[in-house]
Amino acid sequence: MSTVTLGDITIGYDDKGSGPPLVLIHGHPFDRSMWTPQVEAFAARGWRVIAPDLRGYGQSTVVPGTTALGDFAQDIAALLDHLGVDRFVLSGLSMGGQIAMECYRLFGERIHGLVLADTFAAAETDEGKAWRNALADRLLREGMAPYADEVLSKMVAPHNVAAQPAVAAQVLRMMRGAPPAGAAAALRGRAERPDYLPLLPTVTVPTLVVVGSDDEYTPVGDAEILHKGIPDATLVVIAGAGHLPNLERPAEFNEAMNHFLTHL
Repeated sequence: MSTVTLGDITIGYDDKGSGPPLVLIHGHPFDRSMWTPQVEAFAARGWRVIAPDLRGYGQSTVVPGTTALGDFAQDIAALLDHLGVDRFVLSGLSMGGQIAMECYRLFGERIHGLVLADTFAAAETDEGKAWRNALADRLLREGMAPYADEVLSKMVAPHNVAAQPAVAAQVLRMMRGAPPAGAAAALRGRAERPDYLPLLPTVTVPTLVVVGSDDEYTPVGDAEILHKGIPDATLVVIAGAGHLPNLERPAEFNEAMNHFLTHL
């Protein structure tokens, strides 16, 4: 575990292994520890795996207000500049997948492979904007615990909550531990995110789209839109997983990623 101050924020990150860089972007309301099974596996397989805490989460600085996806992307670029990383494979899950698309929009020339997991490309609807802003208000008012308890069985498929108590406990710990101001700022920024659907046909790098078969937040249909929109993308559906297949079915998730990475 390391931290570095870049500009006006401090970023916490893991940087493990050696070889070609693989960058992992976590979702909301989590932190970089959600990628522990992948950091360990791919560092052992000859990759330099870099997993940052997004601003507002984990060990990174909390910036209240609104955090645009572009702010997250620029933080990642600054961290990689600091680490001397020019080109890399980029993987993101859920909000992290949308940040990965923003990274491709802003500095796609640095990215030579994309993994988009349990995410979607469309801009927010008016109803979705209202919901995200109301949820941001709620988190600031109530803290994270009530929300975390409420959504656990949507983040992790209900049968996995029962069958994998350690995974459920980890997910609950991450959600309860997220700073409310950071999570709220991300929700407000995500409400105003760009529409990435026009970006998809312009993606010229190999892309893997992964989704849990039982994902309620970003169902298989959302992954199919990404798969059809990105030229020559590969789609893998992880059976028996919800919104976090990298934790619920790490062996299957890692196998899909490993097959993709070894054929880059």
